[in-house]
Amino acid sequence: MYVPKATIELIAQVAYRTVRTVRVITSIAAMQRLARQWRRRGARIGLVPTMGYLHEGHLSLIRVAHRHVGQRGKVVVSIYVNPAQFGPKEDFSRYPRDLKHDLKLCRAEGVDIVFCPSDAEMYPGKTKARYSTYVVEEKLSRGMEGRSRPGHFRGVTTVVAKLFNLV
Repeated sequence: MYVPKATIELIAQVAYRTVRTVRVITSIAAMQRLARQWRRRGARIGLVPTMGYLHEGHLSLIRVAHRHVGQRGKVVVSIYVNPAQFGPKEDFSRYPRDLKHDLKLCRAEGVDIVFCPSDAEMYPGKTKARYSTYVVEEKLSRGMEGRSRPGHFRGVTTVVAKLFNLV
């Protein structure tokens, strides 16, 4: 069967764009809906939780996630700078952020979804002092950074538990 060269080039361009796009979701409800759809279709989901400002270590985790979920699986990268892991003397506002660069890297790695929730999504009611549920680890967090950063691991365990349960 003969296929004109222009048609082949057009198909290649469309395929390249399809492979090279990454969808960003900011709503927990939308992320949960999509994850449920994927699971109903039998897709495995790999989540790589990050605070953004991606580097080679993150990219290697994305590659591992791809291997674990297989060809029919989906890989989600969360980018959320979690204020609950920063102490009162730590400058949350100065944590490096470069979403445009992060999305470029995720696109290049074939990530299916980049999940970027807001603080209001992750900690609803916190600004009005109505959020009070946290995951607290009481033994391991006493060592390492826990000694010098009280509350840090409470923030980490809380956000990671939330992310794994909603994706």
